[in-house]
Parts: sequence; structure tokens; C-alpha cells
Amino acid sequence: MALPENRIYLASRSRRRRELLKQIGINFEILLMRETLPRPADVDETPEKGESPTDYVCRIARAKAEAGWMRVIQRGLPLKPLLVADTIVALKNRIFGKPENLAHAEEMLIALSGQTHQVLTSVAVATQDNIQACLSSTAVRLRDISQSEIRSYFTSGESSGESYNKAGAYAIQGKAAVFIMDISGSYSCVLGLPLFETAQLLGKFNIKIFS
Repeated sequence: MALPENRIYLASRSRRRRELLKQIGINFEILLMRETLPRPADVDETPEKGESPTDYVCRIARAKAEAGWMRVIQRGLPLKPLLVADTIVALKNRIFGKPENLAHAEEMLIALSGQTHQVLTSVAVATQDNIQACLSSTAVRLRDISQSEIRSYFTSGESSGESYNKAGAYAIQGKAAVFIMDISGSYSCVLGLPLFETAQLLGKFNIKIFS
């Protein structure tokens, strides 16, 4: 029996995004950007002055899609849709990306403690003559977290690595789940790939989930 054809490129190193695409039956090929680029996706991820979190995450996702498609062309790869996603945490118009180090991670979680924040994920799909994108927003409320708990979270086993590559410095699917009081919206958005919106977006490129 023939193996299923890879229908899209996924320009992401995220293991969770790979698992989520597999969950809905999408066959994909990983397109790594960092092997030849001086910075991830060749995109300046510095927020622009006065830029809202929503505008920021949508702009970055589109920019990554454009950069990814350029790599497809430059490498002479078969032309098929390329999917990227970008996730941030927003609190009162403040943008939280991935922490730079332990101190930065602790600072983020202290700020989020006892607050309701938004997790924003923008997904973009690029082809030769088209880029389309979607946005998902989920409200997450954290309980009050003591500084000793925060320090323990970042220095305990899996948590020492699970949070450093996550926007907002926590992984909802890991030990940080004990901090979460309430979630309103898409759980998969918080994981980094909102499945409802992603399926709808792929459908616009004739990539069906149940085909």
C-alpha cells in the first residue's frame, strides 16, 4: 500500500504543533528554517510602536509564511501549501513571547499570577500566489502563585525545559496545569495550533480533514 502523500509543509520546530496536525489527519513535511538562516524565519519579531497584541501576532505569522515560502522557492522544493503559526500571551496590551532566560521566565509568571490573560495564535498558509491567515484567542485565568512556587516550577524536572520554549513561560499541558483556574476558548489555541480555525483555513486550499 502506498504511503500517504505529504500535502503541506509545516514550518515549525514545535513538537506540539506536529502532534496536533497528526491528530486531525494532516500529512505534512517539516520545513526547517534555522539550518540556513541567521535568525528564525528571517523575521524581525520586535513589536512595532503602538502595535496591539492582535495586530502583532497576525503580522508575524504572515511574515513567517512569506519567509517560509521564499525558502521553498530558493531550495527548489515541490510547490505545496506551507503552514506556520505564531503564539503569544497578552496581558493588558503587553506582549509576552518566549522567555530569554530563567529570570525573564520568572518575571513573566509573576506578572500573570492571579490575572486573566489572552493566548493569541495566528495561523497562516502560503502558496505561490496567496497567503491567508486566521486568529484564535483564548482567555486563561491563573490563580495566585507564590514566588517560591514559581521558582520550584522552573527548577523542577520537566518544567525546567517545558516552559522556556513557550509564550508566557508556561506549558498548559505540563505541570503548570495546576495553576490554571479557568479557560475560555480553544484549548488547542493555547497549545499553539487552534484546530478548528486551522481546519477551516486548510479547507480554503482544498485540503480536507475527512478526505
